[in-house]
Amino acid sequence: MAASTKKKKTAKRRATKRAAKPKRAAKRGSKAIRILVVRAPGTNCDQETGYAFEREGATIKHVHINALLDNPKELTRAHGLVIPGGFSYGDDLGAGTVLGTAMRTKLLDPIRSMVDRGGIALGICNGFQVLVKTGLLPGHTDDGSKEGLLPGFSESTELQRSVALTSNLQNRYEDRWITLEAVTDNCVFFRRGDVIYCPVAHAEGRLVCSDATLARMAAADQIALRYLAPDRSRPVPFPHNPNGSTDDIAGITDPTGRILGLMPHPERNQFAWQDPRFHRRTAPRKPDGLKPFINAMKHLKSTFS
Repeated sequence: MAASTKKKKTAKRRATKRAAKPKRAAKRGSKAIRILVVRAPGTNCDQETGYAFEREGATIKHVHINALLDNPKELTRAHGLVIPGGFSYGDDLGAGTVLGTAMRTKLLDPIRSMVDRGGIALGICNGFQVLVKTGLLPGHTDDGSKEGLLPGFSESTELQRSVALTSNLQNRYEDRWITLEAVTDNCVFFRRGDVIYCPVAHAEGRLVCSDATLARMAAADQIALRYLAPDRSRPVPFPHNPNGSTDDIAGITDPTGRILGLMPHPERNQFAWQDPRFHRRTAPRKPDGLKPFINAMKHLKSTFS
């Protein structure tokens, strides 16, 4: 083989390796975006969720919940917090209950301070359940008071939640691909009209709330995502709404639009070959699941860089 041919092949291999690497480092002179990915016993989506942010340029720190509880000041140096999917503490006391309680006791104010500075918090599946059980979602009411607190009780002692994520209407675990539509103008993770194809994998994903709470969330533009049927009919029938969630809701935000909880898993559709349409050659070239991570990083870079 000629020397020139060998050089060309070597150069091609090196270029392929460079292209395969995530965009880890921020540009020189810009501020690195630092995101904490929390894990607990039973968490099982932390690596791929962190990688989805990392490939968009974030600096990721994976941190065990016990370490974060011991050192809440980690949040003062972070621009984002992610609570990935899985089965934290085995969901032994209910989905997200143990982790949500632990975070509410010591981390609620530091997380709110981070978000008030322009940071983000994202909870996926079990992480959504945790955000609801901390009271971070739906969040503050229109008058500025903290939603859901019983009169005479402090945040550390009692919380009456205004929404809940309960057992799927089919009373079984659902693991299937579904379609989502972004329906809000108040969310840094999505743009209204975004359509996302990704899987769900949960047994307790049905969002329930009172009519008054639903009306309040709608008025504040906090309904971020709804399940979408092929014919766009409403209400969305099973299996397109896989859990029977009220108003077909798949995700909600706090009033700032910088805290998002959603039941489906966009991090499981960040490579083209993960999409079941890939081998039918009908999958988009850029996977749908990247949208929330791309949009969140655009917000963080414009806010902190």
